[in-house]
Amino acid sequence: MECGRKATDMSEDLGRDSAKSNSNPKRNNNSNRSSSASSKRYGTTLKSVIMNKNVAEIKQMNSQANNRFTTSPKPLAFPEDMEEPNNFSFDWKVLPVALKAEAAMAGEVIRMGEFGWLDDERVEEIAQIVKHHGMSLDQALSLRSALLQQKTVYGHGRLQSRSKALASLYKEGISVVDLSKRFDFPPMNIFRIVLAELRWSKSKIKESLRSPSKLPERERKEFEEAEAADRVSNVDQSEVQVKADKFEDILSDWFEQQGVKLRRQPEMVREQSAQHGRPVATPDILFLDHVEINGNPVAWIDAKHFYGADVKFQRKKMASQMSRYIKEWGSGAVVYRHGFSENLCMPGCTLLDASPLDLSDLSPEGYD
Repeated sequence: MECGRKATDMSEDLGRDSAKSNSNPKRNNNSNRSSSASSKRYGTTLKSVIMNKNVAEIKQMNSQANNRFTTSPKPLAFPEDMEEPNNFSFDWKVLPVALKAEAAMAGEVIRMGEFGWLDDERVEEIAQIVKHHGMSLDQALSLRSALLQQKTVYGHGRLQSRSKALASLYKEGISVVDLSKRFDFPPMNIFRIVLAELRWSKSKIKESLRSPSKLPERERKEFEEAEAADRVSNVDQSEVQVKADKFEDILSDWFEQQGVKLRRQPEMVREQSAQHGRPVATPDILFLDHVEINGNPVAWIDAKHFYGADVKFQRKKMASQMSRYIKEWGSGAVVYRHGFSENLCMPGCTLLDASPLDLSDLSPEGYD
């Protein structure tokens, strides 16, 4: 009985912030006004605003891409004995997802304490909802992943601030998965925080999660359950990487079949690692010909095996990565396996979907 009482008291401590807010009318009113203001429009800065603000920069990026073969010294990864570049122009039809549709589905695909792979019943529920919102099931589930990543990253400080309380509940016998469902943190992140509070070193935690068979009995069981219930912070991401690599190969093969000369990422990684000790800038494709897509110069392409959501965390992470390629070669493009939001915008990047590609060799998505 004492154990249950301690766990209940600790649960109340973890929910104290919410309780305080509800007990303070003034604070609650301010919170409601703030929530109302932030809910007026889903998404990041309007695309039109970003484009208008960066007109001069985009012009310079395009000029750099067009003139990259005549600059001295040569840009990174250009062969010394490079052939004269040819000219290619592609009309790549895209069908972006309406921001309104994405906003509607964003409110449907996330539930408190739900961080894992979805069961068939939940997938079917989303499949029925998505029919009314102009998105595909693949897009909706990929949007869910982006929102979960953002939720995980932006909530990490809150998780750390409650580490001692969560560890106390764990010691009382409450499982990591139950803590995740109750307090809305990813199971694997809770597990790592708890182990740290139990005085495990960072190196011990890292090594133990790589070799879970060496964990004590309870921790091994908790790890297995947490890993199975977490698709955001889980240790094994190998299946995701295999599909991403295959998508990159399909895209590269398509351009080569059109006669375009290019270099692929693995080749550039090996070369730069040998020359510089590490990869410096390695897009999935670097064109050795002049390539224009939908009227825009494209010096390089990066392939993304997901939906390009208008989600702040994902967009900032993408823009940071693409800026390295733009700095070296000028404007490029990003191809999203599952399409992208109409409001998604990164200056210097032409956004494309996978519509011209034959994706039959890619295995079906798994949502279990």
